[in-house]
Amino acid sequence: MTSDRARRAPARLLAALVLGALAACTATPAGPASPPAAPGPSASPVDRQPEGRGWVAAENERPGTPGWEAAEATYAADRELAGYFGQVSVEPGEPATLYATSRVGDFDVIAYRLGWYSGAGAREVWRSPVPVTGVEQGPPLMAADRTITTDWRPSATLPTVGWPEGSYLVELSAQAGRKTRYVPLTVRSRSSAGRLVLMSAVLSYQAYNAWGGYSLYLGPDGRFRSRSARVSFDRPYDRNGAMEVFKWEVPVVQHAERLGLDLAYTTTWDVAQRPGTLDDARGVVSEGHDEYWPVSLRDAVEAARDAGANLAFLGANALYWRVRLEEGPLGPGRTMVGFKDSGQDPVQGPETTTRWRSRPWPRPENSLTGMLYECYPARGALRVEEGDFFLFRGTGAATGDEFPGLLGDEIDRAYPIAGTPPSLEVVAHSKVRCEDVGWTYADMTYYTTASGAGVFATGTMMWVNALASRTAGTGLTPASVSFARGVTDNLLRAMAAGPMGIEHPARPNLAALEASPSTAHGSAGEVDRPDTATPGPRSAPV
Repeated sequence: MTSDRARRAPARLLAALVLGALAACTATPAGPASPPAAPGPSASPVDRQPEGRGWVAAENERPGTPGWEAAEATYAADRELAGYFGQVSVEPGEPATLYATSRVGDFDVIAYRLGWYSGAGAREVWRSPVPVTGVEQGPPLMAADRTITTDWRPSATLPTVGWPEGSYLVELSAQAGRKTRYVPLTVRSRSSAGRLVLMSAVLSYQAYNAWGGYSLYLGPDGRFRSRSARVSFDRPYDRNGAMEVFKWEVPVVQHAERLGLDLAYTTTWDVAQRPGTLDDARGVVSEGHDEYWPVSLRDAVEAARDAGANLAFLGANALYWRVRLEEGPLGPGRTMVGFKDSGQDPVQGPETTTRWRSRPWPRPENSLTGMLYECYPARGALRVEEGDFFLFRGTGAATGDEFPGLLGDEIDRAYPIAGTPPSLEVVAHSKVRCEDVGWTYADMTYYTTASGAGVFATGTMMWVNALASRTAGTGLTPASVSFARGVTDNLLRAMAAGPMGIEHPARPNLAALEASPSTAHGSAGEVDRPDTATPGPRSAPV
């Protein structure tokens, strides 16, 4: 047991005594699991958490849990201790069904809500009143197209009565903390109206998930050709169970909650599966790595923008692969299809799973994000193009200033081609060398629409690393970290205040940069022209 865990033991004991009366954690039932209900309004008892103005600030006045993160040395192997939920998200008060396997005996379940909490970074909201019986469940199962799934029995049911909406990491802790594993869960907001939405990129997390040996990238032999073409939410995440969450989501959530803004929480899966999730939102934040989008997700985000919701893309490579959600053993949408090759996909048409920019139904990402994914890997300094850009105020940045380490490893670039918003303003324009490509440009952009919405994109994957102050081995400097944090503060506050384009209309300047219209230079693939039999991308926003 680490010293951090020793310090948090009294809080855990108190939580267990208080919450034991809830009879919260049920034993594994003797019969087979019943699939969760289809997405829709919850019939479960609902704990009325405050959803009015100031609820995030009030929540973050509560004491956090210092030392909540498990030590890396305690991370259990994939088959040693692991779990997943039968729901990608739940509303407050709706039970979450945990499926887990353990070779290391019984384990405690502790739910941490991510936030600021005076720098602690998370708060222990709940823990199981008694340990969950640890049972080794069956091995990974392979279905069609090398899809890995499980047929495990439920291990426990977690109540979420009294849990504030938010992003959660649920820790499985065996042998007094000597073996640990995380299971992500979003307690989603019932309404996004009047709030800034943080959208967890769970579809991209699942694409990279290699639990059971297969992901949308590689098979167990490490080759692309042996990858899965379908991946399932009915399995744990690999590595520590939440590596993608720690890398891309934790810094954004902690940063946003520090500002005390009125936030709403959802996931890319929920936006794709639950129509109306983004209705009347002030803005939508796409976190650091948001690469995989089904058609329904893109349609919903575009509709929100066209209704006046601001958008922010805090990474690069967003909206690159088109995927489909299909039925899984535990319910609708729990299988994600991604052939990455239109010739292999049996579905031909608007939902063919290939690059968004590719035939048979090209709809390039630039009409939503403002840019195209350019290449990987790149690393360099971000150069300010417009020092008077409104989101740069108070950062001390001036035209021509450079911020080391802020570009990489994946970058986006603005192109003067069909679909690029006519109002696009390039606010940072940086020459950078990309492996296998040579010299190219990385851009940071902003555009506005007739609805008044403003859309900002960082164009770099290093942005979230800067928010987390990950300077070791990244090339980031204190000045780069300060700049990224200052811009993000300005951005989130402006998004939460209302349509940014009304007060801050974009000032188009792409033509002045004399950018090349050729998309053949980068390593991300050329933009295909629409076939005559299929419509092209939607008309670009003004």
